Amino acid sequence: MPAPERVPPGPVTTAASGSELSGSAPAGSVTALLSEGELTVLGRIPAASNAVLHCAVVHQGRRAACVYKPVAGEQPLWDFPDGTLAQREVAAHEVCAALGWELVPPTVLREGPYGPGMVQLWIDQPEDAPEEPGAGAGTAAPGAAGAPGLVPVGRLLALADAERPAPAGWRAIGLAEVPGGGTALLVHADDARLRRLAVLDAVINNSDRKGGHLLTTADGRLYGIDHGVTFHTDDKLRTLLWGWAGEPLPDEALTALGRLAAALGEDEPLTTRLAALVTPAELAALRDRVAALLASGTHPVPSGEWPAIPWPPV
Repeated sequence: MPAPERVPPGPVTTAASGSELSGSAPAGSVTALLSEGELTVLGRIPAASNAVLHCAVVHQGRRAACVYKPVAGEQPLWDFPDGTLAQREVAAHEVCAALGWELVPPTVLREGPYGPGMVQLWIDQPEDAPEEPGAGAGTAAPGAAGAPGLVPVGRLLALADAERPAPAGWRAIGLAEVPGGGTALLVHADDARLRRLAVLDAVINNSDRKGGHLLTTADGRLYGIDHGVTFHTDDKLRTLLWGWAGEPLPDEALTALGRLAAALGEDEPLTTRLAALVTPAELAALRDRVAALLASGTHPVPSGEWPAIPWPPV
């Protein structure tokens, strides 16, 4: 039986009073809630390759919505060991926190109604038009919805004229076929938040950074989700965020990478936690990637040995 069918489907509902805790709440309080709270499945999120359940978690009078991905609902993959995607999601959050960035929602590994799995804080999405590029970077670039020749594709992504350079405030990803047999230039926003996420993806070797994995909040925060296919020992970086490829890393990224390198020392607490989530070879490869980024001082470029862009990209 395919993995998603092992968990009974159900309608996705919203917690009665919404999330009392959010990504902006103190990290310790959110972690305790997710780890120790009573988890109730509200429904299943459709169109996911693995079982993804929308839940409510309650602990000591506090309540939040969350996502629960049971290990039992993971589809087997040819290039990743079975039953390890949940651990990799938690490891991605650990590494992001060590960088000093709040780009991955609080994520824990725990028992749930369908066995062990990953539980992650739910991030509410504002129901409005696609976000303007630079919204988190202190710039004033025009939004896709109002820029001539730009067609919004989700949030922070757009299609532009393939015969011209990327418009101001946008970074080119690559050419994409569009309905009718034409070709357009796929672009992402030139946004400091996305740039940090591009660095994180290079660090954790993310092989599936799609547009649908980018979540923005009403208060201007950006989160990346779905980090199950990460930390492989081979170079598998596959992402939409190639707009800075080959360019110097910002000073803040170099500082964050230095902080992470120190936290990955042999006897450091982060190393101990990661050792329970990924293999020794994957941990060594993580250290190597951090060292390589610090040595080069530049954003990585596609290797040419692996598809550089996930498809579909959104």
